[in-house]
Amino acid sequence: MATRKQRESWFKVRGALNSYRSGILTAASFIVPFVIWCFFAYTPGLWDISHKLDVTTDLKNDEFSTIYRVDHVMEADRFGVFQQMVRDRNAEILTYQQSGGDLPEGVTVSSRANQKIIRKLHPVAVTTGWLNESQSTDNEAIYQLWKEIAEGNKDVPEEKISAENLEIIKQNWARMKVGGEIYDSATFPKEPLLHLIPDGERSVGRPSYLPSPGEVFTEGYKLFTGKSSLVEGSLGSRYIDSIIIVFMGFLIACLVGLPIGLLAGTFDFFAKLFEPFVDFFRYMPAPAFGTLLVFLLGSHDAPKMALVFLGTVCQAILMTANTTRQLDTGLLDAAQTLGAKKTDLVFKVVIPGIIHNLYNDLRILLGWAWTWLVIAELMGVKSGLTEVIDTQGRRFNFDIVYAVILLIGLTGFVTDQILARLQPILFPWASEEPGGGIAKITGWFSRLFGRNQVNASATPAIESTPNA
Repeated sequence: MATRKQRESWFKVRGALNSYRSGILTAASFIVPFVIWCFFAYTPGLWDISHKLDVTTDLKNDEFSTIYRVDHVMEADRFGVFQQMVRDRNAEILTYQQSGGDLPEGVTVSSRANQKIIRKLHPVAVTTGWLNESQSTDNEAIYQLWKEIAEGNKDVPEEKISAENLEIIKQNWARMKVGGEIYDSATFPKEPLLHLIPDGERSVGRPSYLPSPGEVFTEGYKLFTGKSSLVEGSLGSRYIDSIIIVFMGFLIACLVGLPIGLLAGTFDFFAKLFEPFVDFFRYMPAPAFGTLLVFLLGSHDAPKMALVFLGTVCQAILMTANTTRQLDTGLLDAAQTLGAKKTDLVFKVVIPGIIHNLYNDLRILLGWAWTWLVIAELMGVKSGLTEVIDTQGRRFNFDIVYAVILLIGLTGFVTDQILARLQPILFPWASEEPGGGIAKITGWFSRLFGRNQVNASATPAIESTPNA
């Protein structure tokens, strides 16, 4: 049993843990949230049943303002309401077909609208091997498929096409074949056809906003390899665009903010001139300038970089000024005693004295820049990773949304860790490790080559001792 002293050593006030305990806690900081996520995602019976759509429709109303596509996930209750909405619309269309009169609200008379209806069978046809992916707009092939299913010439799996949808296919075909057994755009019916009832596979019982880790990682792999059925193209180009926006906005903020902050921290004249307005301006929400930035800079990447700049430049100025003021004034006094001029004080005392602390400020500032990415990419033409987050979020594809969010977080974390590892190499005099990275490397070479010199010079001394 652990002694009181051993237990307290984990919580020693202002005391550092050893490498073993630090490693355990570092691993736990990632493992514990992941275990909690797995518990809520995989525990059976914890959530209601949800459905992953494989048959859907383009119908919309006030409640279903978003068009749901194949592979979208819906909770069971919402899925039932969605199905009933389509059934109600079909009932209105049937009434119109049988008795005529006014068209139901929202129903159009056009062959193009009916072509969209019959194409909704294509995803099921792909999964059953009846058609391939490239035939999504092949009206002739889809038309023949409707004919074969309606006339019973296809072995239709019940889990793919429900009895209800099979009846709708037969009813629609009865109207479609009036124009001929072969597809002809000129004779294809314009009178409204019935919509297929949305259907989908019952998935693990959890809400759409809580995909499992496996689903998120699988979708993330598909995104990067360009195999996702919901996102066109590869995520790589969007990822590069987002990185460029963040780092360009951050770089411009540094080029503007660091010199102003250095002057404000060094000379009280500039502090009184710049800091009051900067302190006031930083409380203004940067997104409020979005419309102005789009007007001035266009609708593509320039206003996005400008927003990242506005969101970080004030912090860059104030953090740099504060870090500059923390320099030991004794160093300035000593330099002035030795006859240093103002420019010497700035470039040979102030900047070398604060640069290692300023490096840490820039790491924090880069993290700040990443937080502005999502807002920035929503301005003007949506782009980058945020385009995927916004589009798929509105469609409730949260497995894709979380994959992209994790990618952003991972990128920021890895970048910060690389910068942290470079710090002792760039600033060995300020490293917590003795000598820092460069000192260790140069010390190793000096010991390697110096050892031979020491041994060579030590040998005569040893031999001359007896003579002495």
